[in-house]
Amino acid sequence: MMKRKGYIVLRYLAALLAMALAAVGVQQAIRVPPVKEVTIRIDHLPREFEGYQLLQLTDLHITRLFNAAWSAEMVRRAMSLNVDLIVITGDVIDGTVQNRIKDVEPLGNLRAPDGVYAITGNHEYFFEQQRWTEHLALLGLPTLHNSHIIIKRGAAELVIAGLPDISASRRNADGPDLAMALKGAPKNAPVILLDHQPRNARQNAQQQVDIQLSGHTHGGLIAGFDRLFAKPNGGFVSGLYQVDGMQLYVNNGTALWPGMAIRLGRPSELTRITLRGRE
Repeated sequence: MMKRKGYIVLRYLAALLAMALAAVGVQQAIRVPPVKEVTIRIDHLPREFEGYQLLQLTDLHITRLFNAAWSAEMVRRAMSLNVDLIVITGDVIDGTVQNRIKDVEPLGNLRAPDGVYAITGNHEYFFEQQRWTEHLALLGLPTLHNSHIIIKRGAAELVIAGLPDISASRRNADGPDLAMALKGAPKNAPVILLDHQPRNARQNAQQQVDIQLSGHTHGGLIAGFDRLFAKPNGGFVSGLYQVDGMQLYVNNGTALWPGMAIRLGRPSELTRITLRGRE
């Protein structure tokens, strides 16, 4: 009898623990994330760009879960950081323009001295990618689509290049072309590449990219699940990697896909990246 009571107590404790973990996991998943500070060093960074700051947002997946109220609070927090540049590395939405237009509207309040730029993720190609690209541009978020911009500080230059998601070609759209994206870029300027999925990092590293910023993996969602996410993503899941002379930062995501809205040990992040030269 005592043994049976012990089993019953253990079952209740296990159930309570599961409920507590689920509650924490959901809360971690749907919150507006805190700021994560990341410093990345570049060998040939011009001194004019020492301390340059950019904010990486990714995997917003704006939906009924991550709605207008969430977007507005996220934007308010992002704008309080006073960065030089804001980049959004794909999966801005989940839904059609008609259904998500109000929820996306707060993104129009994102501003930075050197601009706000986006790239497409795989989810854009599920929902009216061309219409979304045009609508985001109207909100002040132009898309870098196999193209680049040049940021200047006096005579010094910094290249920001962007690729469409690797899935684009399967959706009858232009796929990623890094050579095209970098065509005409200054030869000696550092290059920061925006590429939604990290799986092509080794390939991109061969084309004189200094930093690649990616998302897509959501950091693996739960600590210890890295192996499930690593193989389809070239072995890259979360954080900063050294890849054949290039540095890759894989962001855990500002939000996540609502179909799996849980996080444990892989927190969402507003990622403020500071550029530094090598010491």
